[in-house]
Amino acid sequence: MSARVGIDVGGTFTDFVLADGAAARLVFHKEPSTPADPARAVADGLVALVAKAGLSMDQVSLVVHGTTLALNAILQRRGAELALVTSPGNRDVLEIARLRMASSVDFSLTNEGPLVPRDRAFETPARLSVDGTVLAEPNEADYEALAGKIRASGVGAVAVMLLHSYRYPELEARVVAGLRQHLPGLPIEGSAAIWPEMREYERAMVAVLNAYVAPLVGAYLDRLLALLQGVGMTGRLLLTTSNGGSLGLLDARARPIETVLSGPASGVVAAARAAHGSAFDRLVTLDMGGTSSDVALTRAGVPDYTTRTTVGDFPLVMPVVAISAIGAGGGSVVWLDREGVLKVGPHSAGAAPGPACYGRGGTLPTVTDCYVAVGWLDPANFLGGRMHLDAEAARNALSPIAKALGLATPEHAAEAALRVATAAMATELSKAMAQRGEDPAEYALMPFGGAGPTHANLLAEEAGMPAIVVPPSASTFCALGAILADLARDFVRSLRLRLDDAAAPRLLAVVAALRSEGEAWLAAEPGPLHAHGQHATADMRYAGQSFDITVEWDDSTLSNPTPAAVAELFHQAHEKIYGFRDPDSLVELTALRLRAWGRLAPVVLPGLAASTAAPVAMGTRRIFTAGEWRQVPVYARATLAPGHTLSGPAIIELDDSTLVLRTGWALRPDPSGNLVLRPES
Repeated sequence: MSARVGIDVGGTFTDFVLADGAAARLVFHKEPSTPADPARAVADGLVALVAKAGLSMDQVSLVVHGTTLALNAILQRRGAELALVTSPGNRDVLEIARLRMASSVDFSLTNEGPLVPRDRAFETPARLSVDGTVLAEPNEADYEALAGKIRASGVGAVAVMLLHSYRYPELEARVVAGLRQHLPGLPIEGSAAIWPEMREYERAMVAVLNAYVAPLVGAYLDRLLALLQGVGMTGRLLLTTSNGGSLGLLDARARPIETVLSGPASGVVAAARAAHGSAFDRLVTLDMGGTSSDVALTRAGVPDYTTRTTVGDFPLVMPVVAISAIGAGGGSVVWLDREGVLKVGPHSAGAAPGPACYGRGGTLPTVTDCYVAVGWLDPANFLGGRMHLDAEAARNALSPIAKALGLATPEHAAEAALRVATAAMATELSKAMAQRGEDPAEYALMPFGGAGPTHANLLAEEAGMPAIVVPPSASTFCALGAILADLARDFVRSLRLRLDDAAAPRLLAVVAALRSEGEAWLAAEPGPLHAHGQHATADMRYAGQSFDITVEWDDSTLSNPTPAAVAELFHQAHEKIYGFRDPDSLVELTALRLRAWGRLAPVVLPGLAASTAAPVAMGTRRIFTAGEWRQVPVYARATLAPGHTLSGPAIIELDDSTLVLRTGWALRPDPSGNLVLRPES
């Protein structure tokens, strides 16, 4: 049996997990990221991982890769120079946006400029009426004039967005084809081909963001393929997507916007899978890496999804795993503001130069330096001993903070900074859950990422959470999620369809068209599938309402979508949320989404055998807690098994991370390999 590899490229480290089907084992590896050439860390780390597993490169049949390349390009505004082509009178669509001010209380703040400046937004005489009638269409002279303007602007890609193209995409497709004839070699894409949903601003933003990152992602994939082929990798390469699935290279090149949140989404997918083997069906995931901390919810093994999110300053109306950023990461900088108030983040030391303790020239104190200063991390055993940390450099970086705050030692400053970071994270977590109508006290915390297990006990205490579930391979969990991800792609139609008897033919036709698209896409994906299927949701409301409810369809409704059955699903959802239904009001379906998925052969995650022998500490470590130093036992995770119980305080050394067990908490492993922490009381 062949091996699969999952990869997650982060700002500080690139994580790897290899699932060896023949030996039924998982092998983990972390490689320092190379921001100047991200593909280099992927190739180098893959070679190291395969060697660590004792395999050859030709035994790797599948590599599934998550990356924040597109996300970082948008956040840092370093994508392609773009042009936008619109219907007449629509060139200001990005400038006008939703007419919202940057701040309702500070008139001096201004919105960030659009990704396409107004002098590169061009109109063309192409217009549709609301019923699909073509009112105007460009002729040859119009195309030549428009192509000349675009050529003179020197852009690297073009997005086209015409009014009503979400419903009648044919005219927009002809405009795209005409421009491609006059501008050969220039990437040009229409909004309806990427995501045909109503609301011209949001649809334009999807097309613009896709075009903005496409050249960068394409160049990265070319470089990555060349390096992987150079090290002898012959297996198939997939990219993980924002909806928790994965796509082949052709789709990823054409639709890179679908990969924008791929790395964080993979971690939530892995958490949902890990939840099946635990006693908890409601989890808050905490992905704490080098740059930031992200949270998401899973219920009964299913991640929370949303169809409305933001990427930096821009809306994204595609289905994604619902992830919220709540605060600092391990590389977040500790600093004092002008009033002398202690702050943590949002600035990060990143991978280069990194925290002061990395010894790479960094001088600013970070959260990781705080971990080292208080003794939580063993400087000689970081990344399994592959990297040595400089504890004295960490204390030196924290000393100016301690002096400015009037604290006795750098360790006091480190403990204060960790309390500040934790309080801010708990506040943001409570806020994010309140917006979903959820209570942290009803959820267990599942931490992962390099710093997740280290900080989890602090956060769970502060947020009032009843349990912590630390999964296997916590520091490389997003990479594990990559090899657990199904092939998946979403399709959408905007309808504005009132669900009366006359709606039946159109409803049937739209569902049939979406299902056909999904089946055709899946059939074009190479390789055998273990299983496949489709899932549908719809945005619905009572006619005249301003806001929609996203309603899950069951399999019987998808197979036989009658207006009455679809309306009944909405009545049930409305009654669950608001406590009543209005059967006399007509129901309107505004958008229908279908997800086609294909499951690769399942990966069997190894469990743990029970043990009656008492766990044996590998030694002790001096840690700084509650303003004083004390010796605590240190355990290796590999020695812990179901039946063991540890009481805090203690340190547990994981494969590539460290778990801190605080006073008043107890740890018990479960048969699935999770370490479960609960308050002893």
